[in-house]
Amino acid sequence: MRVDKYLWCIRYCKTRSVATKECKKGAVRLGDAVIKPSRDVFPGDTITYRKKQVSYVIQVINLPEQRVGAKLVALYAKDVTPKEAFQQQALLKYSKDYYRKKGVGRPTKKDRRDIDGFYVDTEEE
Repeated sequence: MRVDKYLWCIRYCKTRSVATKECKKGAVRLGDAVIKPSRDVFPGDTITYRKKQVSYVIQVINLPEQRVGAKLVALYAKDVTPKEAFQQQALLKYSKDYYRKKGVGRPTKKDRRDIDGFYVDTEEE
């Protein structure tokens, strides 16, 4: 089954055309290689899909015949995304709210340096 169709069938993308665009942008990887939307996936493959600054790691269990309901996704795919990916997204959200309130405007040069320093500190740990 094509990777774009697979991502659509297991409900990671809302439409198949969105899945195709994500593949063309390079957000979908098989192993370390960026893949085209027409690439076939097989049971046992591991797909990395970057969506909203989180890299989801999806293990292909089986191939569905058609788009499946949300309750049946576990039969066809296993999400093995590390918890650190979601924690990093939460930190990013808090860092944005801490420095500037919504609607205040663009960050100043000092704010920008502070934000960059915050990211350097979290990466070193």
